[in-house]
Amino acid sequence: MREVLILAGEASGDLHGAALAEQLHALRPDLALTGTGGGRMRSAGVTLLEQLDGVVGFVALLKHVPAHFRLLRRIRARIEGGNVALVVLIDYGFFNLKVGAAAKVAGVPVLYFITPQVWASRAGRMKSMARVITKAAVILPFEEALLRANGIEATFVGHPLLDRAVAMPDRAEARRRLGIPAGAEVLALFPGSRAGEIKRLLDDFLAVGRELERRRPGLHVVVSVAPSVQLDPARVPYQMVGSASLDILRAADVALCKSGTTTLEAAVADCPCAIVYRTGSVDYAIAKRIVKIPYIGLLNIVAGREVAREFVQQAFEPMRVADALAPLFDPQSAERRAMLAGLADVRARLGEPGAAARVAAMASELAR
Repeated sequence: MREVLILAGEASGDLHGAALAEQLHALRPDLALTGTGGGRMRSAGVTLLEQLDGVVGFVALLKHVPAHFRLLRRIRARIEGGNVALVVLIDYGFFNLKVGAAAKVAGVPVLYFITPQVWASRAGRMKSMARVITKAAVILPFEEALLRANGIEATFVGHPLLDRAVAMPDRAEARRRLGIPAGAEVLALFPGSRAGEIKRLLDDFLAVGRELERRRPGLHVVVSVAPSVQLDPARVPYQMVGSASLDILRAADVALCKSGTTTLEAAVADCPCAIVYRTGSVDYAIAKRIVKIPYIGLLNIVAGREVAREFVQQAFEPMRVADALAPLFDPQSAERRAMLAGLADVRARLGEPGAAARVAAMASELAR
């Protein structure tokens, strides 16, 4: 049986890889699915060569280089074995572009689903991407034209989170699921999905919650807990909810989000927010030299303007963030009305549900 290699390296890639695997199994039961990823991909029928946990930051990345190259040798040997019909790469450019180069040499087509964010930094990588990618399935609306202009056959397939949003509850149902009183004002905190982020961000996120509680008596605060982290209840004086980000955002009046996909989830859930980030001093110094875009939040990047206020590094001061969030609780405020209009604009730009099915169809065609 011919096989498709699906290679993801972190939690988000595992989620998207699992959705793709389910669609591809239904479309092409004649293909065996093998790859790297996590528990979701395994449950979706992918035989894992190795279970991977992604890293973030330049310093952390350096510590994983030896393990990456050992795995790369194993994958290259599998590709050269002659039974691989297609390689599907999901994000994780540091590793996956090397796999793509090996597939190119072996004459195996490469489908890149969620390409590296070359629009943010290291645009020079597009030359190497064009050499190894057969087709690219991109999830942000401006990526298709950018990649095509640089010789990469790219197709905008819509953002995968829209598939999850199809079953999103309304406000009343979300609050019922979370046990939140129907009339309460609700602040949602999303401090990150990695241990390093939690270490750097959590205390100041909680300080924002305490300050807004002081200003708005009776405020109900919910902390989102990613599957990959554990929070000490003795440290967090608020309701903690795991693996339910869209429910939390639908229940909330306002959210504070670490930069990343959560900001797009806020747009889909129609929840006004502010965006923050803080990283290590070495990582930040490097990032300042190579990142070429004015925003850090995907919500703002998609919009092409600052829909949600951003607070980065030293600018992330709890009092300043509380000042920015406070007007968003008022349904009649100009700040909230402008934010809701901006979120609607972002939602419209994200495409339509069905990204995994579209990518599966592309994979099926290439695997022939």
